Amino acid sequence: MSVLTVKNLSHGFGDRAIFHDVSFRLLKGEHIGLVGANGEGKSTFMNIITGKLEPDEGKVEWSKKVRVGYLDQHTVLEKGLSMRDALRGAFQYLFDLETEMNEICDQMASASPEELEKLLEDMGTIQDTLTNNDFYTLDSKVEEVARGLGLTDIGLERDVQDLSGGQRTKVLLAKLLLEKPDILLLDEPTNYLDEQHIEWLKRYLQEYENAFILISHDIPFLNSAVNLIYHMENQELNRYVGDYHNFLQVYEVKKQQLEAAYKKQQQEISDLKDFVARNKARVSTRNMAMSRQKKLDKMDVIELAKEKPKPEFNFKEARTPSKLIFETKDLVIGYDEPLSRPLDLRMERGQKIALVGANGIGKTTLLKSILGEIKPLSGKVERGDFQEIGYFEQEVKTANHHTCIEEVWNEFPSFTQYEVRAALAKCGLTTKHIESKVEVLSGGEKAKVRLCKLINNETNILVLDEPTNHLDVEAKSELKRALKAYKGTILIISHEPEFYQGLVTDVWNCESWTTKVF
Repeated sequence: MSVLTVKNLSHGFGDRAIFHDVSFRLLKGEHIGLVGANGEGKSTFMNIITGKLEPDEGKVEWSKKVRVGYLDQHTVLEKGLSMRDALRGAFQYLFDLETEMNEICDQMASASPEELEKLLEDMGTIQDTLTNNDFYTLDSKVEEVARGLGLTDIGLERDVQDLSGGQRTKVLLAKLLLEKPDILLLDEPTNYLDEQHIEWLKRYLQEYENAFILISHDIPFLNSAVNLIYHMENQELNRYVGDYHNFLQVYEVKKQQLEAAYKKQQQEISDLKDFVARNKARVSTRNMAMSRQKKLDKMDVIELAKEKPKPEFNFKEARTPSKLIFETKDLVIGYDEPLSRPLDLRMERGQKIALVGANGIGKTTLLKSILGEIKPLSGKVERGDFQEIGYFEQEVKTANHHTCIEEVWNEFPSFTQYEVRAALAKCGLTTKHIESKVEVLSGGEKAKVRLCKLINNETNILVLDEPTNHLDVEAKSELKRALKAYKGTILIISHEPEFYQGLVTDVWNCESWTTKVF
């Protein structure tokens, strides 16, 4: 049974086409991975099928009474609401039924025998719905999902407004999973999850009986959760049965077959054109030449997709700093309350350190305390000399109305327009992207613009807070290569062991110094 049908979908931004005549069917129970390079339109597709964006052409048809759950990280959580209340909101329709049932009980006191019979029937129907949906064990369900995503460690009575970006996303994800919609739409759900909670979500999705569409650049996670791949490339959407590794093998074979057919056809076209050119003037061979020309005119010419620019990250390096990068003495980090015990940490030139651990324990707060962006609650940080720091923030909350060219030009006013364009192109952005406003780009493309500014500044220390969030597989691989080649010092927060293993010299597990209970 088809849950969602998309017919002849076309969409673009300005003169930049995203889809052309795309069709798609989602069947009940299918577990789909939606993949493709940054900027191919994965999030745009999600926005179109959820009705947030109107397509230029085509139809989106949902089956009747289908409940759709979409992980939207821009959802506003109501101030004054505890996490427990926010999660219980997943069952609001059941609480509404309970209220209705209580009202029926009140009406029974003054009802006539005929009305009473009808009220009893309505009450029985509601009671069955509540029982079948485990209404009387809701709190244990909330606890189970909250524990799986690490929310019980934070405290379910905590106000949602006091949460970090990662914790907030976890609440939205937990609420969505509790709603158990007929179709789940998940756009990079692992971006703000740490390793143990990614593992829990992976198991949850493996056992999920309903359909879902998952966008993720975390290949091990994607591989374990899906049984179908839809690949988005060159304004097309193509279906592949199996996991991501199976898709790669089939895709590579198809690509080689197409290239072989293209070469063969180009040779045939060349031979036909040559024959026509040599024989069209002669009376004796004119008919044969015309026959060949007709064949050329009718030929369905194979076209190869243009090669997308591959990202190339090469960090510019500044003069060597002093041996000491930073040293902390009895440093206690936090805002209103301490997030750490007193810390004595030291980092020296040439070290590459990964900070790991659960969300909300203060990894970003530690970075900002070391950089002097926020004051520690107590203790001090001593930094070395001659430091040229490049800082990649996890979240950039301000709206950006610049074009990509303006964004980079403002940072490097001495560059020519050619140099600005070349710098952005080296980060894997096409001409269309480069001329677009930053706000209309995908998360991965925005990250590439920020990386463009970072790699073109001379640095000797890189401080990177989850730099791989939103980056596609190719960009992640190139970033890891560039960071391994970088001769400076690196302090990085990452939830992806595949990325930081083989790159860093040390791993600091921040759970060992946090005040949080695990």
